[in-house]
Amino acid sequence: MAGLLGIVASALVACTTPDLEPIPGSITYGGQPRTKLTKAPVGSIVPHRFTSGNSFVQETYVIQPDRSLKLIRRDYYDLPVDR
Repeated sequence: MAGLLGIVASALVACTTPDLEPIPGSITYGGQPRTKLTKAPVGSIVPHRFTSGNSFVQETYVIQPDRSLKLIRRDYYDLPVDR
């Protein structure tokens, strides 16, 4: 399983997508977290979910060799609105 995650992480890092900018609610909004992820291997995927306005946001980060997080994907999903 760990090998598969490493392959997936490598494939995601190799994608040629423009850098995503953090938005309010992102882990890296306002800079990198103060604590470093020391136990997770480099290349590990870190999912993050939050709400923004009327959307559910799912972000994907990858742990870099310097232990920082790189935002590699963001998906928006509409939240149901009561009427």
